[in-house]
Amino acid sequence: MDPLKIAVIGLDTSHSVALPKLMQDPAEKDRVEGLRAVTCLRFPTPFQSEKGQDDRQAYLESIGVKVTRDFDEAVADCDAIMLEINDPAFHLEYFEKCAALGKPVFLDKPFADTLENTVKILDIAKEKNVRFFTASSLRFDIDIVEGLQKVNTPKSAMVWGPVGRAPAGSSIVWYGVHAFEILNRVMGRGAVTVSGTADLNGYVFHVIYGDGRRGIVEISRNCWSYGTACRDAEGKASLIQVTGRIPFYKMLVQEIVKFFTTGEQPVDIADSIEIMAMLSAADASVKNGQSAPVYTLK
Repeated sequence: MDPLKIAVIGLDTSHSVALPKLMQDPAEKDRVEGLRAVTCLRFPTPFQSEKGQDDRQAYLESIGVKVTRDFDEAVADCDAIMLEINDPAFHLEYFEKCAALGKPVFLDKPFADTLENTVKILDIAKEKNVRFFTASSLRFDIDIVEGLQKVNTPKSAMVWGPVGRAPAGSSIVWYGVHAFEILNRVMGRGAVTVSGTADLNGYVFHVIYGDGRRGIVEISRNCWSYGTACRDAEGKASLIQVTGRIPFYKMLVQEIVKFFTTGEQPVDIADSIEIMAMLSAADASVKNGQSAPVYTLK
């Protein structure tokens, strides 16, 4: 079968280059077959300079991607859409535009900038009957997947990861999504409250689950590593460090291929909702100085 034609929406993130590179750069040793980026829509956001977007455009054009500033041109001849927008404040606007086309969508992390806009995206997807999923690539990392085979139903987990400074909006929502996505991958759903504190290194969050389980999420500045230590009720424990021995972007692209070609949902939307709800609670807790509820969306 010919590769599916993909429209990439957004050029303010490194993912707009990294994922097409895995799909079609002849020099890429970790290439994943099945998709081909044919177009990319660029527009300004606070998350990347015009010069930075120019450099990314030059690379994309070198591997056969047409870069345009016209939305209609970008989506005119595609089979599916990858929303690769670094600034989550634009996710609702462009999801709504893409939903009108009725084509499957991968919405790169985080779900949205706010829980309110998450609800609006869900409503649009339901109204337009659009298949989509959203995820951080970290939940598919091979070290995490294999490490979780050593424990049965983790009772507690400590997760660590980096946090960057968002040029606009919440840094916790923008970059904390990776660590909270790992927490959800390890612990599943059921979080009810998040309490957080800020320090000179970043943030630490305490997540309480309705059945007594707990999670700790530590996100730090200038510390570019991910991992988790988890244990189950029987005392079995697993220390998992993300090594990159298989690039987690490659694992993500493989899941996108399966989703676009088979319709198989890589991540339950309910999981993605709870991740966004935890991020929202984490952000509120740091701002208000007290524990915040993890809202359940119907």
